[in-house]
Amino acid sequence: PSANVGRAPGPPDGGWGWAGVFGAFVSIGFAYAFPKGVAIFFKEIQGFFGTSYSEIAWVSSIMLATTYGAGPISSILVNRYGSRPVVIFGGLLCGIGMVSAAFCTSILQLYICVGFITGFGLALNLQPSVIIIGKYFLKRRPIANGLAMAGSPVMLCTLAPLNQFLFDNFGWRGSFLILGAILLNCCVAGALFRPIGAATALVKTQATEEGKDALKEEVTKDAMEMSNPTGVPMETKMEEEGGKDCCEKINKYLDFSLFKHRGFLIYLIGNVLMFLGFFAPIVFLAPYAKHIGIDEYSAAFLLSILAIVDMIARPTTGIIANSKWVRPRIQYFFSFAIAFNGACHLLCPLASGYTGLVIYSVFFGLAFGMVCAMLFETLMDLVGAARFTSAVGLVTIAECCTILLGPPIGGTLIDTFGDYKYMFIKCGAVMVLAGTFLFIMNYYNYRMLAKEEKERKAKEEDPKSVRTENEGRNNWNKETAQDGPELEPLREEQEGLKKEVNGT
Repeated sequence: PSANVGRAPGPPDGGWGWAGVFGAFVSIGFAYAFPKGVAIFFKEIQGFFGTSYSEIAWVSSIMLATTYGAGPISSILVNRYGSRPVVIFGGLLCGIGMVSAAFCTSILQLYICVGFITGFGLALNLQPSVIIIGKYFLKRRPIANGLAMAGSPVMLCTLAPLNQFLFDNFGWRGSFLILGAILLNCCVAGALFRPIGAATALVKTQATEEGKDALKEEVTKDAMEMSNPTGVPMETKMEEEGGKDCCEKINKYLDFSLFKHRGFLIYLIGNVLMFLGFFAPIVFLAPYAKHIGIDEYSAAFLLSILAIVDMIARPTTGIIANSKWVRPRIQYFFSFAIAFNGACHLLCPLASGYTGLVIYSVFFGLAFGMVCAMLFETLMDLVGAARFTSAVGLVTIAECCTILLGPPIGGTLIDTFGDYKYMFIKCGAVMVLAGTFLFIMNYYNYRMLAKEEKERKAKEEDPKSVRTENEGRNNWNKETAQDGPELEPLREEQEGLKKEVNGT
């Protein structure tokens, strides 16, 4: 067979890929913006059910944690069925969850409907939308990621005033019914994720693999018959092979060898720490404004200001990250963005009036957009496009714990001290620490990679190692000249088994 048989086509870097970017724009926008936009209803729902700040904060927290915690399930489904059906099914779940929430009679039912069902639907929207960008783009991938991630601020900018309008006219129950219908647009977005020549490549690959497997089975069967002439069962050996097959099937969908990858572990630890303070400031921004006496529409407009700046920051960050000066060291840029985000939260308590909160929202939107635009691009830069699907799933399941705890810890601080400033200080300190950690460890990682590359080149240039390697390759070519290289180990094993049988 030719060398191109079974090889998937490369990313088109344009064409229908831009339609995929638009679909990802919508899906990612809802996945990120909806848990923040729904916070508009929290103060009213809190009064309706008579709950505390920390109890109502669990609604967004469970939704975000489910969105991230279901990452591995989403990755497995994408590897099995592709991005399109997974996103469509996720859109249906989102609609069902919000419509069901409109009929809830307790805060526990809201946890289930809004937190778990809608959160799981958003997870099935987020992961495939991020993964499909890596399949459509390579050279323009940072720009495409920046444009797709801009869906979050655009949706937040729209949802914040829309939710306030819906609440004023229909109440929170009627608003949830309408929002459930709006979330069904994720199904339309998923329909744009057209596979890239996957069917042809899959058929050719399966045909080739079936031919190889059939030939290997025939040789292995003969070898087993000769090694077991008395007909003794081979149950122990078959059980071991079954265990190996099970591990291989699991590893096929989730590559656990990534936990041996130094850059992946650095990224994972830094992000798990960062998410402890990443979402809480957005969840409590509008309630904080209402707490200091700002009217409801002005408080909701703060989220719109944040979203507008975020909307501009994400594509701009993608263009900067794609430049020849930044892309080779994009991890440093990502670390700076996280630390800058934390510094904004540390300075937020100084903003006592509406003007100060507007300034805070502008800088927060800029920092938030920078982090989000590079959140997945930096991961793909570390592990590569081939292992990115598994990496996203493993990262999100690890991050869900801190995402789950972040807003409730902030709510507990507000309940304990009766002041929002301690929540902002906690979030800022955690994010500055995460940014500093990533900067230092990425510097170490780049140094180690340069050292390993230097050692590899020195080994290649060493004439003794080159000669030994060439001699070994020549000997291998001579031995496998007559028979196919793929079946040679099996034939050698068969010959060895024949000799053992003759010997006995």
